[in-house]
Amino acid sequence: MSDKAFGIRLATNTQIVQLAQNAGFDSLFIELEHSTLSIDDASRLSMAGLHAGITPFVRVPHQCGNGFVQRVLDGGAMGVIFPHIQNAAEAKAAVAISKYPPIGCRSMTGQLPAFSLKPTPAATVIQESNISASSVFLMIENEESIDLIDEIAAVEGVDVLLIGSNDLSIELGVPGAFTSERFRSALEKVSAACKKHGKIMGLAGIYDQPEIQDWAINTLGVRYLLCQQDSGLIAVGAVKCAAAVSEIERP
Repeated sequence: MSDKAFGIRLATNTQIVQLAQNAGFDSLFIELEHSTLSIDDASRLSMAGLHAGITPFVRVPHQCGNGFVQRVLDGGAMGVIFPHIQNAAEAKAAVAISKYPPIGCRSMTGQLPAFSLKPTPAATVIQESNISASSVFLMIENEESIDLIDEIAAVEGVDVLLIGSNDLSIELGVPGAFTSERFRSALEKVSAACKKHGKIMGLAGIYDQPEIQDWAINTLGVRYLLCQQDSGLIAVGAVKCAAAVSEIERP
């Protein structure tokens, strides 16, 4: 039986936002699809991000409904990440709920976090939000979306086409094989569509693989890279720390 016990301090609140900003990250990917976080949690993290100077984006659950998306934006998100987009109709629906008229159908409310909760003329809210406070990320993660990528990329108001690497590789029959020809070919199609229609290409789900990330940035033109997740950083750091401490011998 071991005569030593190791402990770890966990930050489960908005401290993680400041830690991310301190490390030099540009944005937050706040996860509501694969987590138990609530809209209230997302709002607190988003507002902390706004105060810290790190841009908060929120991934919503698949087919969560327009009301859910609107609450996420009203809570402080500067953009919404829509998973499992398959065609242009779904892309247009995502834009519509993210933008105020005349572009979309988002409903107006007052004292928005993006405007420091200050009373702001509606015309100003509409103009500035539609331009820079309601980014639309569409996740490309199935074979149908690859086949229809040109028409998806052509939708006005879409900002980023974000590759969901894990789900996409599974859908293509090459789970986790990010260097396979089938997976790389799919990413090349997305890259071409983004360049043709002036969209930003993003890549998510591939961590600690610098060769692939280098190819994505310098060949495909990826401009948004989700390069790690908090649990992964904790796992790596925890193993390293515990291993180092366990080597200490009592005299």
